[in-house]
Formats: sequence, structure tokens, C-alpha cells
Amino acid sequence: MSAANWGYALLGVVLLAGCASRPATLYSWGSYEEGIYASYVGRNDYPVEKQISQLEEDYQQARSANERMPPGWHAHLGYLYYQAGKLDQARQELLTEKSAYPESAVFVDRLLNNLSKAS
Repeated sequence: MSAANWGYALLGVVLLAGCASRPATLYSWGSYEEGIYASYVGRNDYPVEKQISQLEEDYQQARSANERMPPGWHAHLGYLYYQAGKLDQARQELLTEKSAYPESAVFVDRLLNNLSKAS
């Protein structure tokens, strides 16, 4: 095998190896994106309790893998808790969002203020 052929073979192996590896993500998305989509497309087919259950399961899996939840995740779970009438858990999730992502403080403070008016 000539040197040029070895070069092409090596290039092919490197390209295939690059395609086979999955890039690492910063966050554990779990079923978050699919759940949001499903909640808007088929509201009646994806009740709040089922969404909460799925997100809680995703959270446990992420924690066991030492991964972070994406921005907005805790706020969304807080909103679902609010819809389910679990105001204390909603407040806790909003505070977690604010702590994890300080840039969301203004928005989360407004949500917390509205939540305190609802209770």
C-alpha cells in the first residue's frame, strides 16, 4: 500500500470516528423539549400531572448522572406545579431557577410576586 493510500485510509478512519461520537451537551434535556411541544399540540392528551411526573423522572436521571437542567426547566416545572395547585412546590422551583440562572432574576421575581398574590 502506498503512502497516499495510507493517508486516505487514515483520513477515512478519522472521519468515521468523528461521525460516530455524539457531541456532549451542557445540559440534560431529557424529555423537556418533547414535553413542551406535546403540551401545546395536544393539550388534552398530555395532562399536567403526567408532565410533572416525566420532568421529575428526568430530573432524577440528570442528578444521578451529575448533569444540569437547562435554563427555564425549573421555571417550567414551577408553572406546572402552579397549574396543579401545588403552590409551595411552584415557589421552590422558581427559587431554584433564580439560583441556578441569576440572569432570570427579574422574570422569576415577577412570577414569584404573582404567585404570592394567588396564594
